[in-house]
Amino acid sequence: MIHKLKDEFYSICKEILAENKNVEEWSEVESDDMFQAGIYEGGFDATGMEFCFSLYENEKEYWFQFPLDSVEKFHNKIITEVEVTVADW
Repeated sequence: MIHKLKDEFYSICKEILAENKNVEEWSEVESDDMFQAGIYEGGFDATGMEFCFSLYENEKEYWFQFPLDSVEKFHNKIITEVEVTVADW
């Protein structure tokens, strides 16, 4: 399913960019809930070396992930939507 990103997600991207960390530095502070805004919650996963986020919409939980080099593209709204999958607890 395609999800159109909301302003709350862009504010998270701004926070990530402000940290000015590389992938190795992010892996040292791994957290699955470091960032929370609106329907979004997530953080950096050192196993996959990507950011992993969940979002709650229409009474369902969805997941998506992305590499560090995508954050600036999100922030600049070059990428405005992502593919999400239903959470498979």
